[in-house]
Amino acid sequence: ILHYDGNGSTTMNSGTTSTLYGVWGSSGSDAFAVGYNGTIRHYDGNSWSAMSGGGGWTLIAVWGSSASDVFVLGQSGAIYHYDGSSWSSMSSGTSEALYGVWGSSSNAVCAVGSDGTILHYDGSSWSPMNSSTTSHLQSVWGTTGSDVFVVGSGGTILHYDGINWSTMTSGMSIYLYGVWGSSGSDVFSVGWWGDILHYNGS
Repeated sequence: ILHYDGNGSTTMNSGTTSTLYGVWGSSGSDAFAVGYNGTIRHYDGNSWSAMSGGGGWTLIAVWGSSASDVFVLGQSGAIYHYDGSSWSSMSSGTSEALYGVWGSSSNAVCAVGSDGTILHYDGSSWSPMNSSTTSHLQSVWGTTGSDVFVVGSGGTILHYDGINWSTMTSGMSIYLYGVWGSSGSDVFSVGWWGDILHYNGS
């Protein structure tokens, strides 16, 4: 785990030798890192410590709407939720691997995974959405619940307008692993071979 203080990066003691795949935090004194074999680590502003509740699944992604509303997901459809006190297992309704999670609020969360899997959480339960693709979906990010981007294998980029998912032309056939932006007209996706794509709203 590396920490950047505005000037440079320093190594932090994670307290584990497990591979770590995802990180998210609500503040500089409340961060979560997840990884292999159910590993969940929490940072309180001073040090990283182990948390129990991740089962035995490899956990790949983490996101939350607040320090007491955090989702982690990964292998075989595993999803866990943290309420500020403890982790609990959630029913995802799928056995597909889940690679990315993002939400616009605590009751509008999107998870994506293998074979075109997209799940939506409404605050009560997870339900499948029609992605119209069998591509492996790796990452999801949006500006609002009606402006969401997903990227994945074969240069796949999908956009959600609040009603339907539609395919966007990336112009590439590479595996895209990450997506993030500052607005709906300033979005970046990164992938295999060091490629970086930028979306300007058009």
